[in-house]
Amino acid sequence: QVQLVESGGGLVQAGGSLRLSCAASGSVFSINAMGWYRQAPGKQRELVARVTKGGSTVYAYSVKGRFSISSDNAKNTVYLQMNNLKPEDTAVYVCNVDTSYAYWGRGTQVTVSS
Repeated sequence: QVQLVESGGGLVQAGGSLRLSCAASGSVFSINAMGWYRQAPGKQRELVARVTKGGSTVYAYSVKGRFSISSDNAKNTVYLQMNNLKPEDTAVYVCNVDTSYAYWGRGTQVTVSS
């Protein structure tokens, strides 16, 4: 079992920045990758960014160059630095951890006003 605690969401104006954090606890030795997904009202959940235990990253096309994902393996924490936020980035951001099973956080709201 892996437990996830997310933080860092909020309300920001367009062009602003936010940093999300997700700390994992429990069976963290089995984590293969950590990442962030988001879901806007009426839309499907989509991958935002993901980082493997070895440090490989992948980003959604819409956030490339604006968002940066990083992890601290010693703290079992993944971060998502979001810069130049746009109103279309408004969504609930959900932390994901992959072991042999996928674990999901409760989500944190990010709202970008125009």
